[in-house]
Amino acid sequence: MNKIFKQILILFLLIILFIIARYYGLQDLLNFEYLKSQKDTFISTYHENEILFIIIYFVVYVVSVAISFPGATIFTLAAGAIFGVVTGTILVSFASTLGATLSFLFSRYLFRDLVQTKFGSSLESINKGLEEDGKFYLLSLRLIPAFPFFLINLLMGISKISVFQFFLVSQIGMLPGTIVYVNAGTQLASLNNPKDIVSLPLLLSFLALGLLPLFAKFIVNKIKINKIYKNYKKPNNFDYNIIAIGGGAAGLVTSYIASTVKAKVALIEKHKMGGDCLNYGCVPSKAIISSAKKVHLSKKAKDFGLKKVDIDFDFVDIMNRVSNIIKTIEPNDSIDRYSKLGVDCITGSAKILSPYEIEVNGKILTTKNIVIATGASPLIPNIPGINQVPYLTSETLWNLKSLPKSFLIIGGGAIGCEMAQAFSRLGSKVTLIEFADKILPRDDKDVSSFMNKILTDEGITILTSHKLIEFIKNNNNYIAKVESNSIIKEIEFDHVLLSMGRKPRIEGFGLEELGVKISNRKSIVVNEFMETNYPNIFACGDVAGPFQLTHTASHEAWYASVNALFGIFIKFKTDYSVIPYTTFTDPEVSHVGLTEDESIQKNIPVEITKYDLHDLDRAITESENKGFIKVLTEPGKDKILGVTIVGYNAGELLSEFVLAMKYKIGLNKILGTIHAYPTMGEGNKYVAGNWKKARKPEKLLKIVEEFHKWRRK
Repeated sequence: MNKIFKQILILFLLIILFIIARYYGLQDLLNFEYLKSQKDTFISTYHENEILFIIIYFVVYVVSVAISFPGATIFTLAAGAIFGVVTGTILVSFASTLGATLSFLFSRYLFRDLVQTKFGSSLESINKGLEEDGKFYLLSLRLIPAFPFFLINLLMGISKISVFQFFLVSQIGMLPGTIVYVNAGTQLASLNNPKDIVSLPLLLSFLALGLLPLFAKFIVNKIKINKIYKNYKKPNNFDYNIIAIGGGAAGLVTSYIASTVKAKVALIEKHKMGGDCLNYGCVPSKAIISSAKKVHLSKKAKDFGLKKVDIDFDFVDIMNRVSNIIKTIEPNDSIDRYSKLGVDCITGSAKILSPYEIEVNGKILTTKNIVIATGASPLIPNIPGINQVPYLTSETLWNLKSLPKSFLIIGGGAIGCEMAQAFSRLGSKVTLIEFADKILPRDDKDVSSFMNKILTDEGITILTSHKLIEFIKNNNNYIAKVESNSIIKEIEFDHVLLSMGRKPRIEGFGLEELGVKISNRKSIVVNEFMETNYPNIFACGDVAGPFQLTHTASHEAWYASVNALFGIFIKFKTDYSVIPYTTFTDPEVSHVGLTEDESIQKNIPVEITKYDLHDLDRAITESENKGFIKVLTEPGKDKILGVTIVGYNAGELLSEFVLAMKYKIGLNKILGTIHAYPTMGEGNKYVAGNWKKARKPEKLLKIVEEFHKWRRK
């Protein structure tokens, strides 16, 4: 019996139970006037056979609550009138909790998978909050009888709170209200209406009682915070409102925002302003990719109607261009610029002494808040023989003065693929090793396959599912041993680039001594407000994750700085709902939202629409018509769940979809938007057109066809 059939069966049984209850007039029995008129009869029947009456009462109460049949108040009053305060309270307490738990389980079994699958990404933060503090919220709601309990059962059922926790908290939370109503039932003769039970003072008392768990949570958190800070003396006055450690994207944005809102801010950087992106990552890599593409285009002269284009270059000149581009952009991230903005820029190594003190260049600075933005560094694996070879990383690659002849690249992610293609186009014989079964592991299989063919067609040797086991130096030659399916291969090279990921910079500036929490992946643990376990110490960018992207670091820095400076009034939860990224190969690979592979892994139903760029006029005129646009939408709707673009200027094309996803714009509106002709952007409209075409109303069109036939007569 499959799960769907079981769900239908349970739903059918619930409906039958509800109909039976209505048929036998249970709603009439759950009437205040009827209870008053039949009170003596009920008591007499109870005394004639106490055990049987209690069993029947208990079962009926449980079933009525389980199927959310209205009338729990009358049942509870009846318990007081018939059984008295003690017995009545015990019966109602357990019957109501058991019924509520059954209702909770019905909701969970029937609806949770559907709701979590359909709205999983939207409910992620709610699920996390309930996982951590669900018992406090549940207890607060249970302590307020005015709140519809059946609604609590339904909502908690589709959450991820445990059954045991739900039962226990419900048992405790409903007890005060149960006692009040059961006790009122003992005075049934003096009551004219159930509403007489809940006076305004009593209602306010319940409200206060409901707020008690949240207040208790606040006090507990306060105690925890005080315990964290108890060993540190808080200065009477501070030198700064905020100090950022690290002059990369996250630190720069933190400083910029703080200075803009007139806070006193310092930025400490021990090496180069601009961080990895300017000096070692995004900027130099895109510069060399650009030069390499020009060389590549010269080899495709005939595609553009040219007989021959000769390009003569020295590798050192290309590297000089890379350096000059860095120098051109440097002023944007310079000490001079940020000093003029009002930021105290300090060159030196920071040491966090306490949550309020940072030592730099022998001087102790006091600050109300600290933002750690120290970034990440290339991961150097512990591979035998690694110290015998002059390996390169994304940081040292730019020191090359001559073009590698045999260039080995370890790691087939974004950096590995970008540099493999660039150096191959400049003339290196490139071999790319990837441990996973595909290059670009975080992208869909069709994307990886497409790019694998592109790169291999350009002469790059790609070895996927290969594990690096050893480096060997043989005279002036270097050899890498790799293994796949128990077969060992030896690859000769003169230079090797390690692009196997990046590790957060968390050591050497006081985190260990302070006890700042570190995750299993060795990044700083932060909450949704970018706070560490010290509420006045924040972390953002690569050192915290979860995305190691420059634009994400800037995004997180906004939340870190604003929450640090204005958190006493309002805090903002970091929004990761729409995060784009681009791999700058040629063609580019750009993505936002859900991938096709993720939808399969997470069992999220989607509809997939594709548009092949070989049909796009502008792409054809540029001889850049390789690639595709793939859009994932919610079944039956035009809501965009994810987009992947492989093609010329894919990173630019993606922006329209990023905006659409951020502000809930569907494919219908993209289709209805005029795009200039001929542009690459028309591809976005055409994929929306393909989506619409696949959903054309066939029956209506058949009628329209007949109408036109009739008009021709």
